[in-house]
Amino acid sequence: MSAQQILSTLTAADGHQFSAYVTGPADARRSMVVVQEIFGVNAYIRSVCDSFAGRGYRVVAPALFDRVVRDYQADYTAEDAKRGMEIRQEMDESLALEDIKAAATLLEATRRGIIGFCMGGTMSWYGASRTSLFGAAVSWYGTGIAANLDANLNCPVQLHFGDSDHAIPLEDAERIRQARPDVEVHIYQAGHGFGCTERKSYQPDAAAAAWTRTDAFFDRHLGA
Repeated sequence: MSAQQILSTLTAADGHQFSAYVTGPADARRSMVVVQEIFGVNAYIRSVCDSFAGRGYRVVAPALFDRVVRDYQADYTAEDAKRGMEIRQEMDESLALEDIKAAATLLEATRRGIIGFCMGGTMSWYGASRTSLFGAAVSWYGTGIAANLDANLNCPVQLHFGDSDHAIPLEDAERIRQARPDVEVHIYQAGHGFGCTERKSYQPDAAAAAWTRTDAFFDRHLGA
């Protein structure tokens, strides 16, 4: 079946209803949960979803900020970043993980992966360590992972960092690499958000290399 793009309403275990962007063939054999940055399920995150859908995945991007601000989407201005951080601070990570679980349940008949960016990269790490729902997890510049080094991972994990990330010291990325030889860690000559085509920090060479590794990782663990 061809890909369909819809805005769906999902329900978490606690009864919370939230929006999700859903796309990709309904009969896909593998699937992906795409976890947002602090800018919401915006045009960039939807483009990531559409790209996975184009490679045959069924894809869901849950709106994790719906518990604080409904239907939040933003661009990448300094003002948007400030507002996004304010909402992020109000977001309960444990409840956000429940929303991710609900998104994964929608994909239960498939081989599931999870990928997240910035805040979403942290939540992807939690998806791998605090649930057993995924066959593989990828995090791009996920903040806070160095503070959770002892996490028990339930699936293979790949991490991507920039060496000049203002939000994640290079020392933290190197510490993760040293402490977790079971995790695939890649470090690029780039700053925070280097993969996002809408950011000033977009670094096309680093992004291309990271996407090549990401796609190969999911092919390896979820099947091509």
